[in-house]
Amino acid sequence: MIRVFRHYISSVYLVIFLLDCGIFFSAFYMGTVLRFYPELHGNFSTIDLTNPSAVFCVFMLASTTGMGLYQRVQSGGDAGLLLRILASFVLGAILMGLVFYVIPTVFVGRGVFGYALLAALTLTLFSRFLFLKFVDRQELRRRVLVLGAGYNANMIQEFESKAANPSFHVIGFIQMGGDPCRINPLRLCAMEVPLNEFATAHDIDEIVVAPDDRRGGLAVDEILDCKMNGREVVDLLNFFEREAGLIRVDCLHPSWLVFSDGFRYSGFQQLSKRVFDVLASLALLAISWPIMLLTVLAIVVESGWRAPVFYHQVRVGKNWRLFKVIKFRSMRTDAEKDGRARWATRNDDRVTRVGRFIRKTRIDELPQLFNVLKGEMSFVGPRPERPEFVEKFAETIPYYSERHRVKPGITGWAQLCYPYGSSYQDAIEKLQYDLYYVKNYSLFLDFLIMLQTVEVVVWGKGAR
Repeated sequence: MIRVFRHYISSVYLVIFLLDCGIFFSAFYMGTVLRFYPELHGNFSTIDLTNPSAVFCVFMLASTTGMGLYQRVQSGGDAGLLLRILASFVLGAILMGLVFYVIPTVFVGRGVFGYALLAALTLTLFSRFLFLKFVDRQELRRRVLVLGAGYNANMIQEFESKAANPSFHVIGFIQMGGDPCRINPLRLCAMEVPLNEFATAHDIDEIVVAPDDRRGGLAVDEILDCKMNGREVVDLLNFFEREAGLIRVDCLHPSWLVFSDGFRYSGFQQLSKRVFDVLASLALLAISWPIMLLTVLAIVVESGWRAPVFYHQVRVGKNWRLFKVIKFRSMRTDAEKDGRARWATRNDDRVTRVGRFIRKTRIDELPQLFNVLKGEMSFVGPRPERPEFVEKFAETIPYYSERHRVKPGITGWAQLCYPYGSSYQDAIEKLQYDLYYVKNYSLFLDFLIMLQTVEVVVWGKGAR
């Protein structure tokens, strides 16, 4: 994993990203050769396709990123991967068709464009085939040694066993001080030599310091010796931040927050985020207004013209300011006739037929673009919660209030990484992803979340 604008990216998939960048940029040149090869007669060097090639490269990389092709964890196996690649090319072809219509000067001809798509698709499938066939995922994983064998160490053991495609492999655990043994005893390592010699003998890349109690039994000198010999040494919180994209609240302490390298919000960052929000909202409104109009008609047909089309609900915004979020109404008008706030559940009988469709496709969220334009929300950020839930969570969940340091968003890091939450435990899990976003915010991360949200919408992840 490498860090780009404070967000961790898989170095392996970064290489694939750069390879795809080369394939997409050269696609129009390959398409020209395939289309006009007999007539070229050595005049290929006179052809200038820089501008259309650059545009095609940008849109195709946006499409493949939006379909989740550069994520370490992907569902569906080989069939799912093939479907994502094909869907990304369909989306890219549609976007390029719009570009050709709006900017005719970059049009390269239907024949060249068709051959370019075919060449790019073939090379993309071939590169993925070579990657899956010849790259040993086990060999690419970092070899990790964990100092600790108690509750903290067991968090790492459970995470490794549940992760679909972890980027690390735990070689063993070393029991420290009076830590109880909470991990598989067969994975305990006996320390018969100094820590640095043990790490060298077992080809350790990284040491994770994760004892339950650091007040005794922590071999600081030996850990420092490993650090000075070039091995990575991280604590439990930093390990989970990098590997899982979250900040664990069950082992979080105030000093880590105070001395961490995140939570930076300069005036320029706030201004650039606001500009990003406005431009992204206007662009999505320009594309989605026909869908919004059809949704209005569908709700009126189902519920009658007297029933409200939009649903207004009080939510908690930045610095605990209250505002009314706007959504298309997806539930019956008497969904909360007793006045009690409830989470939506799976197969909720309060949801209408039209509501079930617009919730599944996230169309019900589109009116929140007006909240963004008003400055009450951001395009990307933690999802806004109702005051009734926020007050309860803030009293019982440590650091819950910190998620309100930024504006809530239409989409967010927690929505990409965790399914729809409808319980107290879900609120804790989602808070860990929200804290990661608040700590590591950047326009790069916002743009990445926007692209990956396309995958969530297309595949219907987490909707209820």
